[in-house]
Amino acid sequence: MLDIVIESRRAEIAAGFAVKRILPYQLRRMVGPFIFMDHGGPVNIPAASANNLDVLPHPHIGLSTVSYLFSGHVTHRDSLGVEQVIKPGEVNWMTAGKGISHSERFEDPAMLNGGELELLQTWVALPEKDEESDPSFDNYKSDQLPIYTDTGVWMRLIAGDAYGLKSSVKTHSPLFYVHVVLEPGARFGLPQGHSERGAYIAKGSVEVNGNTYTAGKLIVFTKGVDPLIIAREQATLMMLGGEHLGDRYIWWNFVSSRRERIEQAKEDWKQGRIDLPPMDNEEFVPLPESKGKPAGGPPPNALS
Repeated sequence: MLDIVIESRRAEIAAGFAVKRILPYQLRRMVGPFIFMDHGGPVNIPAASANNLDVLPHPHIGLSTVSYLFSGHVTHRDSLGVEQVIKPGEVNWMTAGKGISHSERFEDPAMLNGGELELLQTWVALPEKDEESDPSFDNYKSDQLPIYTDTGVWMRLIAGDAYGLKSSVKTHSPLFYVHVVLEPGARFGLPQGHSERGAYIAKGSVEVNGNTYTAGKLIVFTKGVDPLIIAREQATLMMLGGEHLGDRYIWWNFVSSRRERIEQAKEDWKQGRIDLPPMDNEEFVPLPESKGKPAGGPPPNALS
């Protein structure tokens, strides 16, 4: 029934701001094209600490970053000149392609006065033919994303296709990404038509095949099986998966099918060949000291 159950690990991305890191994992690097997943918060941010949580300008290649919020606001600025505040229920989908840099700042006045922040960041690897595409950015409002409701079930399709719904979010390969809220006792199945499927338990607990799984775990299902997910209490799930694209190298914020391309990206960032956001170019995250070949995953200070 289950291929693997991944327990989230603590990673501190800024002073006082720790996230649950789910992917990549040593024994399971990807689920479909999803190669990275962080769950940050919920956290209440004192005004005096807000600047410490900012993610300074940093680079990406070979992937799309996907930002989705449960609460709070985040301001995105990138080297294309985009400035976009993302709000709960919206999607920021940034495709790095051959190279982009961006920052994420926590500037919402309500949040800085004791409001709550909770967000999910995922990275989607690009097919080889798109790894060197021009970078792009899109924000999708919550009313652009399909919603389905049934007894005890609320679901928003963030991206891809699942359960007979199709999202307008532009993707580069077959995938699905779904926000699901289940009331106690509700039953929910897996989407059909995708070879790799997982469910991250953001809140609450669920039962699968007689076993109970709690918040902070990613359940990855065996290909071809279709077990029921039963909510033991109110539960929030992030369902994700799709088709596997092949192996990928990952180092810091760089993803590629070619190891040498990661090395090139390192040098490009060191030499200033990846532009900074024009509206946020006074500071940036320097290239971390390399500790070996590109393999494991981003260091703790990389949120997206």
